[in-house]
Amino acid sequence: MKFRYLTAILPMLFTANGFAGELPNLGDVSQATISPRQERELGLQIMSEIRADPAYLDDAEIAGYLTNLGNRLILSSDEAHPDQEFEFFALQDSTINAFALPGGFMGFNSGLILTAQAESELAGVMAHEIAHVTQKHLARMISGQKYSMLTSLVAAALAILASRSNPQAGQAILVGSQAHRIQSQLDFTRAHEKEADRIGLSILMSAGLDPHGMSTFFERLQRAGRFRENGAPSYLRTHPITYERIADIESRIHDIPYRQIPDSLDFQLVRAKLRASLESPREAVEHFDSVLQDKRYSNEAVERYGLINALLRDRKYVRADKELAQLYEDLQSDADEALEHPHLDATPRIAHRTPLPAAMIETLAARARLAMGQPAEALDIYKAAPRLAPRQRPLKYKPADTDETVENHRLGATIQITRKTPQPSAMIETLAARVKLAVGQYAEALDIYKAALRIYPQHRALIYDYADALLRGNNADAALKFVSQQLQFTPNDIRLYRLQAQSYGALGDMMMQHRAQAEVYTRQGKIHAAIEQLQIALRGDDGDFYQKSSAEARLKELRVLAADEKKEN
Repeated sequence: MKFRYLTAILPMLFTANGFAGELPNLGDVSQATISPRQERELGLQIMSEIRADPAYLDDAEIAGYLTNLGNRLILSSDEAHPDQEFEFFALQDSTINAFALPGGFMGFNSGLILTAQAESELAGVMAHEIAHVTQKHLARMISGQKYSMLTSLVAAALAILASRSNPQAGQAILVGSQAHRIQSQLDFTRAHEKEADRIGLSILMSAGLDPHGMSTFFERLQRAGRFRENGAPSYLRTHPITYERIADIESRIHDIPYRQIPDSLDFQLVRAKLRASLESPREAVEHFDSVLQDKRYSNEAVERYGLINALLRDRKYVRADKELAQLYEDLQSDADEALEHPHLDATPRIAHRTPLPAAMIETLAARARLAMGQPAEALDIYKAAPRLAPRQRPLKYKPADTDETVENHRLGATIQITRKTPQPSAMIETLAARVKLAVGQYAEALDIYKAALRIYPQHRALIYDYADALLRGNNADAALKFVSQQLQFTPNDIRLYRLQAQSYGALGDMMMQHRAQAEVYTRQGKIHAAIEQLQIALRGDDGDFYQKSSAEARLKELRVLAADEKKEN
């Protein structure tokens, strides 16, 4: 697989010949000759190749979870520059590895995520990689070297990526004399690793995570390396872990008292989803069936979530729908147990938290609609609320109530919680909608999306899936309106622009389709492809004066950008 070669090449972007010194403090992070823009452009070059590979996990929920965890760490760091961009992504690769690219791109192999037995362990690796970026190890180590030197290294990495269709050829490159010279520069220096450890630990503690997770995970990797026939895990080969480093980490946290920090529900669900994508669909189903039958789990709902994902892969849609109903029963059972035994801390099983109970959020949403004079929309909210909060009654609403009756309830509405309701989960609601679509219950799927988006308006998978469902239901007008609204909040979202292009295409607006596709390419770093899309758009017969003027202005901007890139290179 080409990523075996890629993750071997990438660390060389963080090393330099003749770098000496053992001290964790390596100097002023601002002392670098490469600009942030140059770093970002180099990262985009490599990311364009990574995104084109089947191993790239184009999964909004997994990327979203990594992004949320990463942002939690970044916001807790005193070292992160406010202008520094970060992007987290996952690769479907069983090897245990993680790496940072120029420009703040960070990749995590599925093997590493599944090997982490606690969220703090994964966060420890992530904090370590973030420290490499915030300390500008790449920029500082290449200070004094020419920018063309770095681009040649990137070219070498991309050349190895290009060998994906012929692994033997790629391996031959690695063992050649030129590759041997590069290989001698691969490993991070000891000083950089110690600095990343020190800052990573500080980030972990500031974020309220367990700092012991870093040393625990590194120790497990070191033990695994001793018993592997093929040598140490990939992460150890590019991030050399010594007993001295582990001892240094443990000495820094020796006086910190241990406290149990429960894993988030999303961490557990992401691992279950990744596990469901391993092997063949049938083997994945058999794995979860075995785990559930033998009760080899700490959280039944999480394992059933994994089973439903595996069933969807195996096209067993009817059974997936039945297991979904059981999943909600599992969640309700957990909530009832917590209510019956309030002295027991149930958070280790499901530690997911939302700011407000689902019924309260739905009530507030309905009241807002009523206050704006939209009783029909309020009725829709009341009808959908029982799905998210089946044991709560946001309002004393009955299907026979008229709009006037509902209006009369507006000021005197009360929340009546008769049983503890399980905290909703965006990932579970997204899965539920996907199951309903798979069994042909389109209207119910849309209701789930709309209700869940009121609680999780920024959950990317819900946003993408809802827009895609509208397109599948031949409702391109609604899809275009929804996507365009979302782009106002996240104007750099590549997938939203792709959905926008699809919406325009479904409506027959070819000029705007090419205009949107140009924005996709621009954000992927493919400036020349974006220019071509705008040229195609302007050659067409459709489009009004304002649309064409906007496209011409954008074309001029991209041509200037392309010229600037050519000068720098």
